Amino acid sequence: MSSERLTLIVGDEELLVDRAVADVVTAARARESDVEVHELTPATLSRGSLAELTSPSLFGGGRVVVLRSAQDFGKDLIAEIGAYAANPADDIDFVVVHAGGVKGKALVDALTKAGARKVTCQKITRPGERVAFVRAEVRRAGGSIGEDAARNLLDAVGNDLRELASACSQLVADTGGKVGDAAVARYHRGRAEVSGFNVADRAMEGKLADALEQLRWALATGVAPVLITSALAQGVRSLAKVGGAPRGLRGAGLAKELGMPPWKVDRVRQQLRGWTPDGVAQALQVVAETDAQVKGAGADPAYALEKAINQIVVARGTR
Repeated sequence: MSSERLTLIVGDEELLVDRAVADVVTAARARESDVEVHELTPATLSRGSLAELTSPSLFGGGRVVVLRSAQDFGKDLIAEIGAYAANPADDIDFVVVHAGGVKGKALVDALTKAGARKVTCQKITRPGERVAFVRAEVRRAGGSIGEDAARNLLDAVGNDLRELASACSQLVADTGGKVGDAAVARYHRGRAEVSGFNVADRAMEGKLADALEQLRWALATGVAPVLITSALAQGVRSLAKVGGAPRGLRGAGLAKELGMPPWKVDRVRQQLRGWTPDGVAQALQVVAETDAQVKGAGADPAYALEKAINQIVVARGTR
């Protein structure tokens, strides 16, 4: 058996984590187009189900198994995951996402010992790191930006990496690639207030018409489809995180345990009304497949996003 298909993602910078997972899925689909993608969390992975997910398929075909929030798995599941990592299947891409820190470190150690490829996605907190991120995002989109212009963009947009990534892609598209101080000032003033997060919030709440309206407006004003997919993924994972939290925790204690600000915990708890664990698992599958569609596996990203929103709203009613 080989450890080439094992990936350990460590860190809590969600945009970077999403991209690292997407890279694995994209590589898997490049090898085989009809790859199945399974995303699970502590709320959706039960004892014994890992063996079923990783057992040989009667119909063949590759699989990608992504375990999110691995630091929150219990001892029994950690032992199962570690045992699989020590003897992985050759036709499965197995990805474990751990937020870092000492909680659940035994799983990190087990994956490391098994030879898993490690991807670090720590929070970007220093001003210089944020400037470097902006410049790298502009290069990623096919453009260039000087350090002063990058700092101006940070001042205009703020420190949220998803918002910065969206602004960078829009600026490159609007300017043809060379982004200077004047372009930052000119195009940021007209920047659309609608973002992928508006779309995601309406979808999590089951408001189909509102979500589709926000989606069409966001796309029309230049928001990159990949950022809308990321926002949907973050929305569903937040549901899984809050839904799987220890029952006895409340308020600041719960927010600290989940690594989320209290206001966000409150909002997600309201969004959870109407959701079941099966529905959340179904929605996780939808966003994983949509991510691949938006990044090249499908012909029309807008259609893929509309379909995803419909499926997420349907999953909300799954009983």
